[in-house]
Amino acid sequence: MKKHFAFISMPAAGHINPTLPLVTELLRRGHRVSYATGPNMIAAVESTGADVVELPTDVPELPPQSQSVPPPVARLMQFFIDDIENSFPPLREHFRADPPDAVCADIMSPIGRMLADDLGIPLIALVPSFAANEKFSLLDIVAKDNPAFSPEAFAEFGQRIQQIGAQFGVRAQLPFGAPPAALNLVFLPREFQLAADTFDERFHFIGPLLGDRHDQPWQPRDAGAPLLFISLGTAFNNRPEFYRMCFEAFADSPWQVAMSTGQHVDPAGLGEIPANFDVRASFPQPAVLRHATAFLSHTGMNSTMESLHAGVPLVAVPQMPEQAANAARAEELGLGRRLDPDTVTAAELRTAVDDIATDEQVRANLQRMRQIIHDCGGATAGADALEAHLN
Repeated sequence: MKKHFAFISMPAAGHINPTLPLVTELLRRGHRVSYATGPNMIAAVESTGADVVELPTDVPELPPQSQSVPPPVARLMQFFIDDIENSFPPLREHFRADPPDAVCADIMSPIGRMLADDLGIPLIALVPSFAANEKFSLLDIVAKDNPAFSPEAFAEFGQRIQQIGAQFGVRAQLPFGAPPAALNLVFLPREFQLAADTFDERFHFIGPLLGDRHDQPWQPRDAGAPLLFISLGTAFNNRPEFYRMCFEAFADSPWQVAMSTGQHVDPAGLGEIPANFDVRASFPQPAVLRHATAFLSHTGMNSTMESLHAGVPLVAVPQMPEQAANAARAEELGLGRRLDPDTVTAAELRTAVDDIATDEQVRANLQRMRQIIHDCGGATAGADALEAHLN
């Protein structure tokens, strides 16, 4: 029996992109998908053929980052509150008039859980990062070294969200600490998950989903030179001083460099661009990684998984605590190397990239992980799990 799925996610590439191949597979099987998100990612969702439900959700703009400045936790928490107040009423109105059979919600979207509660239908959690359960939470690890992420820091925001939910007559809570859903689709392999042995059959580790993004056309300028890809992702990338450090590290080196600076940094303002650099606001990342020899990355989970999917070693300069956890896990598994973003120098960048590119043990570890990822099942496994859960 064909179903109607409501997908709900933050309008951010790292949250939307992993879900799109799953949406495509559900549509291919004859199901209907209505995808609710903010304006920034509507074009990407429309490309799948899903019905778009536009919400007034916009991820907050962030100033240039410095590692010495605490993460903007309060601003992010206020985003969740504003999103509930602004987006839940039209979301509920739309789906009360056009009820789905299940809600598939990103774990960072409280309104998805609220909608499932309001409609009394199954909730499926979409997990683009380390999964959490009753025994493990990444927040507990992060809070040890980052007071801004302590339970006390979230308490007031949690109470405010509960009060707002009560006004709507539904349960509402911060995404941190929310109980697992009856079905949780995790976009990484179990072998990469922290505390993996504590996760039961409610969790399906289906691996990263790249879809046709992996096959987008892109070719390096010089097919004969090793390619280094540099990117700090799509969110915390306003780091002009870091990009200049990369110029210093790799100018006049054997590397050809593709460097993404994001939408907030004008490459023209970085100074003279070395001849071996191709600097753009963005690249088709999975397509570039097809050709890359090394990836200098912030190690957001989406980027981490795309790198491992391509078998490319990581040199990590994490910008946020959860990215640091991803970097630490990659290093623990012998898949990359983590540098301290507070103290890293151009010389250290160069040495780390040169070393990891020729490390045979890292290459062997990457090939093993790449096979594990390809065996996870991806969108097919995710759609199978959804159908079995509802039937």
